[in-house]
Amino acid sequence: MGRTVCHGHPVAADEESGMISFVKTPLPGVVVMQSEKAADARGYFTRLYCQQSFAAEKINFTPQQNSLSHNPKAGTLRGMHFQREPAAEQKLVTCLRGKIYDVAVDLRKESPTYKKWFCAELSAENGLGLFIPKGCAHGFITLEDDTDVLYQIDGLYDPAAASGLRWNDPAFNIKWPRQPVVMSERDRDWADYTGGPKP
Repeated sequence: MGRTVCHGHPVAADEESGMISFVKTPLPGVVVMQSEKAADARGYFTRLYCQQSFAAEKINFTPQQNSLSHNPKAGTLRGMHFQREPAAEQKLVTCLRGKIYDVAVDLRKESPTYKKWFCAELSAENGLGLFIPKGCAHGFITLEDDTDVLYQIDGLYDPAAASGLRWNDPAFNIKWPRQPVVMSERDRDWADYTGGPKP
């Protein structure tokens, strides 16, 4: 069963990987995760995280916090967010209800894809997750009303280390599928990116 994410990168379940499979993206360390669904008359059962599966992919990721983002309106934008060192964090983002256009931006100056971005459409229906490593900013816009997004994060939130990028910063030229109608004042007013401190 095939899946498709932005930029034409196919995502398909790997029969040899068991309940969770992974697909690399053009951004090093940014990975699309596919959870297979075991369905019967009761509904379905799916695994949202498995440390063994991540370890098999040589991804060192153990969540310490689970957070839920509830978004009543389509067109709600959250991002682009990251934590600066020494509080940098990794996260696995999954859409539990509704649909989002999920974006990662590479801010690692030593990376061959520095300032490049990748997007994936995540929904309750397609069961995809997006893993964002340290050094990348993350954000999304909701494509449906009443969308719930699960964040599994491997660090503890430090308000002093919280930072972000403006969603329409010309330094990145992210192609959003629609204009936002709801966002925080902070996200609307991030300054232009100039290279800034290392995330």
